[in-house]
Amino acid sequence: MLKTALRNVLAHKARLAMTVLAVCLGVAFVCGTLVFAESSAAAYRAAASKDFADIAVTVTPKSSPPGASDEQPGALDDALVRKLAGLPGVASARPAADGSAVLNGADGRPLRDGRAWANLAGAYVPGKDGKDGRYPLLKGRAPQNGDELAVDSGTAAAGGFALGDTVTLATDGPVMKKRLVGVVSTGDTRVTAGGTLALFDKATAQQLFASPGQYTSVDVSATAGTDQFTLAERVTAVLPADRAEAVTGRAQAARQAVLTDTLTRGYQKMPMVFAGVSLFIGSFLIVNTFTMLVARRTREIALLRAIGATRRQVVRSLLWEAVLIGLVASAAGFLLGLGIASALPGLLSTPHDTLPHGPLVVGPLPVVAAFGVGVGVTVLAAWLPSRKAARVAPVEALRAAGQPPTATASRVRGVAGLVLLVLGGGLLVSLTGAKEASEGNLRNAMAGCALLLVAMIVLAPLLAVPVIRLCGRLTGRFGISGHLATENALRDPRRTAATAAALMVSTALVAGLAVIGNSTGQALDRQAAAGLGADYVISSRTTMTAVDPAAEERVAGIPGVRTAAAVADSTVFTGGGVRAIAGVDPATAGDVMRLDFTSGSLRDLGPGRIAVSAAVAREQGLRAGSEVKARIGRNQELRPYTVVGVYEDNPTAGDVLGARSEVQRDGYLPGSVQRILVRTDAGAVSRSTADRLRAATGNSPLVRVKDRQELVDEAAGSLAGLLTLMYGLLAIGTVISLLGIVNTLAMSVSDRTREIGVLRAVGMDSAGIRRMIRLESVTVAAFGTLLGLAGGLSGAWGVGSLTDGAMKEYALALPWGTLLLVCLVSLTVGALAAALPARRAAALSPLEAVARA
Repeated sequence: MLKTALRNVLAHKARLAMTVLAVCLGVAFVCGTLVFAESSAAAYRAAASKDFADIAVTVTPKSSPPGASDEQPGALDDALVRKLAGLPGVASARPAADGSAVLNGADGRPLRDGRAWANLAGAYVPGKDGKDGRYPLLKGRAPQNGDELAVDSGTAAAGGFALGDTVTLATDGPVMKKRLVGVVSTGDTRVTAGGTLALFDKATAQQLFASPGQYTSVDVSATAGTDQFTLAERVTAVLPADRAEAVTGRAQAARQAVLTDTLTRGYQKMPMVFAGVSLFIGSFLIVNTFTMLVARRTREIALLRAIGATRRQVVRSLLWEAVLIGLVASAAGFLLGLGIASALPGLLSTPHDTLPHGPLVVGPLPVVAAFGVGVGVTVLAAWLPSRKAARVAPVEALRAAGQPPTATASRVRGVAGLVLLVLGGGLLVSLTGAKEASEGNLRNAMAGCALLLVAMIVLAPLLAVPVIRLCGRLTGRFGISGHLATENALRDPRRTAATAAALMVSTALVAGLAVIGNSTGQALDRQAAAGLGADYVISSRTTMTAVDPAAEERVAGIPGVRTAAAVADSTVFTGGGVRAIAGVDPATAGDVMRLDFTSGSLRDLGPGRIAVSAAVAREQGLRAGSEVKARIGRNQELRPYTVVGVYEDNPTAGDVLGARSEVQRDGYLPGSVQRILVRTDAGAVSRSTADRLRAATGNSPLVRVKDRQELVDEAAGSLAGLLTLMYGLLAIGTVISLLGIVNTLAMSVSDRTREIGVLRAVGMDSAGIRRMIRLESVTVAAFGTLLGLAGGLSGAWGVGSLTDGAMKEYALALPWGTLLLVCLVSLTVGALAAALPARRAAALSPLEAVARA
């Protein structure tokens, strides 16, 4: 039986190649993702280990305990550095004064968009040889005073800097301008992964990031043969216990490796989604292939049963075929996966996020997964057809024609499909009007969509007849070729449904994601601009920085600016919860915010008086004139506040409005403002106006200037990953569906050789034969597309109901262009899939075709 299985595999090389390719794609994505994950983790670990390779112990200051005086002198000074350097086993003690700085590029735009974790800054601390071993100089020299700066080579390239250029930067205060005097290299993974590095002289860095004469850390290296833990104990013994602590270099490296791995873990998820979808869709191709193989080999199976083969031997024979195909596909998929793993760092890297490069690390998990998944999916997909083959009696199998499904089998299929349809639809309907997209609701929505999809797969053979009859009204216009194409598609509804299943699943996924993405995108667009009467928003990039309050007056003086209103943002503790409060000036806030008061008014706002949103009012039972206890920002005392008005929920205004002077006084950054809302005269919105606004803030890298459209685009930016996923799924489904239809039509043409010969003998030309095969293929593709669109739209409606409850602006919006593109791609797939089978059918000689047994 093993020899029989091997012979059957090798006897159909074209069919073998297409089935292998379907499994290969899924295995390649799984293997590639796992290798990429292991290689990336290894690259991060290697880089982190390199950073701390010569560091045995790092000394850092402890956080001040509650109640301690902020004026307590620091512990990490030059005296401590000398003491550490004199300890037994210490080779050197290198102090550091590290912090964060955002740089403007040569074009005036901030580098790395102000992400604090990526914008590193520190001190260049030369040793006895005049060099800092952590930052080898590549060009120029080290900074020597407060007017000079050095950067790493990556930052110099990204910013377009050359030696002698003036660089604009900011830490957490006003804008600074420094002259670039040196370019260094570094192995810090935060920098090599796409960050920036700015180096100052020691005194300047201490003043910016610590305090004069103080450091933020001290790195201690050990002499040969000195254990890190032993040295850490010696270092701890000389440290002031309440102000500093020692951590080994290994622990530091492990912490940094975990941090960088966590920051980039999301890159590993999307390829795994592709892998799962490709395997799921590919399984339909495998099931369909083995089902058709069983149907074609009924006589062969009957002869095997007649000469003594048992049912178990027949099952084993077909499963051995699946194992052989799975092994070949897994081996090919594993090799292709290595190529995917090597390409992913380049594909996923951007100018702002550069993934580290390193050698591929192939552990046992990718190998086991490749062959386990490939062989496992293939064997599972072949199991049902093998059971069917085992049940074929020798006498039945010797009949020429296949047996249609019994009425009982059809009824069972219909009942099972309807039950699944009701369960899935019921879950989605139950979520209508849900007020939050909680984990439980989302899980129920996903379960409902999955049940709907399975229901459509189960009901597809029963739905094939009416849907294909409907499609036949169009194909019938092509004459006898169209009529025959329709009848051929209806000849075996189960095979037609199985062939269309792959396209149906991919279409459902893409259509559902497209509708959700389009609806959410439009909602985000409306939400980003909702409540905003201003044309520009000037804001700080991080929560710990602010906009210069004096910039409000400078902005107001720009030609074309009608109103400039500064806003102080903070938090307010009231009613047992934490809310966002915006401190505004009542005289100008109404011109830059679209406030719709249901009671009270903005003009009564002042110290001790606040206005609340409708959501806060409902939650806490407030109305105009109510008294409420609250505290703002860092204030530790609850104070009475009078509610002077209730306004409709407004994302620009936030939860609570207060007097700007009061919020500035009690906020976490006293005296600061976080936003300036700018309204201009008609026609004044332009790039030149934005440049003047940016100049009014001192061109600070910590400040953003965005118009209304940029705010909308920024809000919709989170959908980029969803769009990538959507088109990736469409590509996977298209490729596998193409293979499935080609496979089905090729075997169908082989089965109908004599029939095609008769058609040629009675006068149908080769063009008519090709047209018939193409129309049959397009009909099958149209059937799968229609079912997929129905399932995808139903799932999008169900999942969208969660967003509708959580996002007031959400409304179901169909992306007609994308849906039309999906339909065109699906029909094109059907036409392309028929090319080879149609050419083969048209090339058959009528006499030879009729003469074939």
